[in-house]
Amino acid sequence: MAEFTMELSDEQKEVRDWLHGFAADVIRPAAAEWDEREETPWPVIQEAAKVGIYSLDFYAQQYFDPTGLGIPMAMEELFWGDAGIALSIVGTGLAAVGVLANGTEEQIGTWIPQMYGDANDVKVAAFCSSEPDAGSDVASMRTRAVYDEAKDEWVLNGTKTWATNGGIANVHVVVAVVDPELGSKGHASFIVPPNTPGLSQGQKFKKHGIRASHTAEVVLGNVRVPGSCLLGGKEKLDARLARAREKAKKGGERVKNAAMATFEASRPAVGAMAVGTARAAYEVALEYAQTREQFGRPIIDNQGVAFQLADMRTSIDAARLLVWRASWMAINGKPFTAAEGSMSKLFASETAKKVTAQAVQILGGNGYTREYPVERMHRDSAIYTIFEGTSEIQRLVIARTLAGMPIR
Repeated sequence: MAEFTMELSDEQKEVRDWLHGFAADVIRPAAAEWDEREETPWPVIQEAAKVGIYSLDFYAQQYFDPTGLGIPMAMEELFWGDAGIALSIVGTGLAAVGVLANGTEEQIGTWIPQMYGDANDVKVAAFCSSEPDAGSDVASMRTRAVYDEAKDEWVLNGTKTWATNGGIANVHVVVAVVDPELGSKGHASFIVPPNTPGLSQGQKFKKHGIRASHTAEVVLGNVRVPGSCLLGGKEKLDARLARAREKAKKGGERVKNAAMATFEASRPAVGAMAVGTARAAYEVALEYAQTREQFGRPIIDNQGVAFQLADMRTSIDAARLLVWRASWMAINGKPFTAAEGSMSKLFASETAKKVTAQAVQILGGNGYTREYPVERMHRDSAIYTIFEGTSEIQRLVIARTLAGMPIR
């Protein structure tokens, strides 16, 4: 087990600086254009693939970093560049986590490489969990998966929403209900291979922020996938459903299902994304306050501005520490006895919203225009308190965990 430390190794620092350079030289200069276009920035993703950032190897190296800091460090630097483009680059990772968390070794080896493609032919993947009537309330999920024993196939029907890369993905990972009577315990995850008949893109959403990231509905109409596309395999699913039916899991024990396992693994990473956006806005505001003069002196000389910057930096550092702690705990198998993963996501996402708003205020009228990036960063920051569990849901998870109550 790696000791918890706040000091990055020399190798980690090299990776951080490399990512920061890519974010500064490639992502940030393209940010405004792709935000306006509201399209997937395929050229930027391809550049990331060419240098090795958008690849299974890079993601795996960071994911299995024994300190747990590889993923949050990478997320912070990329999202420092721009949230929309960065999400287009890392969005495939959520689907990859879904397979890593629930799949067999054969499934991991088969499907994750197909999620990324290669530098000459980049692909993306989508994780499809939310539905029009089932976002935070995963027990209300309606997408059904029915097993056709004669053909050893699963038949999927339903509509997913808010899917990053939904419809344009090469591989979709879909969470569906296999036993409605078991609520959230009756869910399973399925791989939908490329070009599978019956899967189509529904509405593409025009969003307030992260506009360079493709978000859409995914419609599943009698989608048939081989039995081998059930993540974890049918034997494991049958055993889990049997335990649930026998009520082996008592009150107060944390409920585990495919979607929750993925979200638990990814929430600190979302916190790191928020830290990156907050840090970017803070740095713009700090530089502006040091160079912008009013009444014959830099505005940072005014206590009202200086105190805001002090609070911004303090909150960012505190958020990073919570993210790093949760990431270290996760990689080392430490249980989140106080919902530390949700804590990190909650605090970091709320920090991003507050810090970006303060940055706009410090820049005044300039901050409200698209000539300065804080306007875009402020719009982007709103998503962190919404996706992969709203701030309200994070507070509920934390409260129920502290009270020793089951999380449904």
